[in-house]
Amino acid sequence: MSNPLKKLASQTAVYGLPSIVGRLLNWFLVPMYLGIAAFTTDQYGIVTEMYSYVAFLVVFLTYGMETAFFRFSSQEEHDKKKVYSTIISSLFITSGLFIGAAFLFDQSIANWLKYPNNTEFVTWFALIVGLDAISSIPMAKLRADNKALKFGGVNLANIAVNIGLNLFFLAYCLPNFRDGETNWLIETFYNPEIGVGYVFISNLIASGVKFILLLPDMLKARYGVEISLLKKMFIYALPLLVFGLAGIVNETIDRIMMKRILFDVIGETKTMSEIGIYGACYKISIIITLFIQAFRYAAEPFFFAQEKEKNAKDSYATIMNYFVIVCATIFLGVMLFMDVVKYFIPNEDFWVGLPVVPILLFANIFLGIYYNQSIWYKLSGKTKYGAYIGIFGAIITIAINYIWILEYSYMASAWATLICYGSMTILSFILGQKHYPINYNFGKIGLYLGLALGLYFFTTYIALPAGILKYGIHSLIILVYLGIIYFLERPVRNVKS
Repeated sequence: MSNPLKKLASQTAVYGLPSIVGRLLNWFLVPMYLGIAAFTTDQYGIVTEMYSYVAFLVVFLTYGMETAFFRFSSQEEHDKKKVYSTIISSLFITSGLFIGAAFLFDQSIANWLKYPNNTEFVTWFALIVGLDAISSIPMAKLRADNKALKFGGVNLANIAVNIGLNLFFLAYCLPNFRDGETNWLIETFYNPEIGVGYVFISNLIASGVKFILLLPDMLKARYGVEISLLKKMFIYALPLLVFGLAGIVNETIDRIMMKRILFDVIGETKTMSEIGIYGACYKISIIITLFIQAFRYAAEPFFFAQEKEKNAKDSYATIMNYFVIVCATIFLGVMLFMDVVKYFIPNEDFWVGLPVVPILLFANIFLGIYYNQSIWYKLSGKTKYGAYIGIFGAIITIAINYIWILEYSYMASAWATLICYGSMTILSFILGQKHYPINYNFGKIGLYLGLALGLYFFTTYIALPAGILKYGIHSLIILVYLGIIYFLERPVRNVKS
């Protein structure tokens, strides 16, 4: 591996590790929700649906400014302090307006969401989204300034508060109250009528803590908006906003559409159960997303910095190769040990949705490949193509879900996700080769993905009972897979940078 690749690997560990640890700990809240707290399928459907809106709104309220910050602060002709102060001031204004509007129209929004008796959901999430949007830029600045320790510390503090409160409310107060046991802590801080709302309250307090920890850095900024600079950044970021919104449509619109399409046909409880089952099984596929998230934290600033190097495109191609190897290995490991992995969801009522897992895992692999490829339009300044590709994917997602949800429920959503990300990857490659050609080794990429998929299907035809023999054979299959990769990749290790 060349020196730039070693640098990226180390940065992925430094900046991605806190993210992976944090998201992994949050990921492990799911067994607690479905086990200790004993959320039913329809209760977990509420959690799944509400966070679908959060994902959309965070992208909307940051409107591509995180990438714009990296782009403009890395250019010598722009004053880094002015770039930062302009962006952070803009986000304060827009987030403040958003929060104010949510408080003003909370009942109307709650009615539209079909939670007319839960206006508090609207105000809680408005604060969560607003605080997270503002916090995104100080966090980006910590990455750009290589303040890895503080970046990780703030991230982990946010996660620790969220998890701690979840455990307090839902793993301590709820079970004890349910068993008829109480004390002053439970009587003071726990209200059983809030129910799943404690998931949201924990998140809100954690977002507030994160904001407060970043506040000293934010107060150092010279607040003010340089209109001409903001206009340039907005022109650059607008296509990224469109792409980001389209990406969130691809990622979360299925759960929102399920409620809109199924609600009046099969009823509220059954609809929310379908959403809850899909959301829980979707969480298993997020194991690949965890790696992608860690990779992206380091990769985006690295790619911009690496652009000036002579062999930058060769580095990008090699990075793609190793990225696919990791993702394909994760896919194979999860699927070959699904008999064990499924206990991540301790409630068997949710297991009916497990067939979506391999589909969603492979969909997330394509999403990761696409994220790698997307560097071509960010580096070339042709971010409008990111918007075009994102809209193309959103159209596919919405169309497939609209046509097939009523008949196939969440299975239609899973296939829509795979077809969407696969199509976006192909389209991005075609456009990228025209505008910013990178010589990706798609022969090897296809081989690694195809081999992982083939080995998985091979194991499905071997009827082995769960036990030592089965797990031993599956472990051997993974070792063979890794051995083949090692054999094929050995020459790459000697390539000079």
